[in-house]
Amino acid sequence: MIKITQIYMSIVLISSLLYAEDSETSSLKPNYTFSNININYFDWSQQSQKDSAKGDFSYLGYEGGAGWNSATIYGFLNIENPTYSYREESPKDLRFTSLVDLDINLKKGLKIHMHNFSLHSESYYVNDFVLGMAYKIDTNFGLWFRPYIGIHHTYDTYYSGINGYMGGWVFNYDFNMFDYKFSLSQWNEIEFDRDENFYLNDEGESIGDGKSWGINGALSLWMHFTKSFTVGTQYRYAKNKLGYTNYQSGMIYTLKYNF
Repeated sequence: MIKITQIYMSIVLISSLLYAEDSETSSLKPNYTFSNININYFDWSQQSQKDSAKGDFSYLGYEGGAGWNSATIYGFLNIENPTYSYREESPKDLRFTSLVDLDINLKKGLKIHMHNFSLHSESYYVNDFVLGMAYKIDTNFGLWFRPYIGIHHTYDTYYSGINGYMGGWVFNYDFNMFDYKFSLSQWNEIEFDRDENFYLNDEGESIGDGKSWGINGALSLWMHFTKSFTVGTQYRYAKNKLGYTNYQSGMIYTLKYNF
């Protein structure tokens, strides 16, 4: 499923660029690009660690994106617990996470939306693919907001198939304070109408995420010291997600070097 969705997304992106309506976007040259490498520390709350098998960890990441008149693409690759062995038991195990997020622009803010998230470790893997529609709202005071909704396909260690729907949003607000540029941003996912085979066993008991719905997201504040360096903190939260029904929360502390 991972290879199929990534190949499909690549084909759609390339096709949209080649058949763009105006000559300026008929090439593969983007209107903008950005990328960074980052180092992070994830500090789960004590309650979250008590309620689950979670533990604090560090991770290294790369993220980047590009935009054309016809499409935008964003992605990241993280290496969690980079100093540990791939064969260690969770939560002290080496893990890999990635995301590819693609919007094909239609008109007046309306978009075809796709994203593909994956996590791989020695003992567990998951791949979540969403295909649907999005709508981006831009303002003239530094704020943009993009809600989306789509069909959700899950492929993991224990389940494979259409798993209901996912809706959510991403927003970002840029502002200046103390002669520095700041950004306030959020991503939020809401899964609903999940397949009962995903969250119930044969006896009808809750397993894994445990409900027909779940919430997953983060609220972030970033300070851009220079064009090259950004520091930030993120409040990470989840409910009926990440393998547990309890409310989970934590803080992520991040340093980015921007290219």
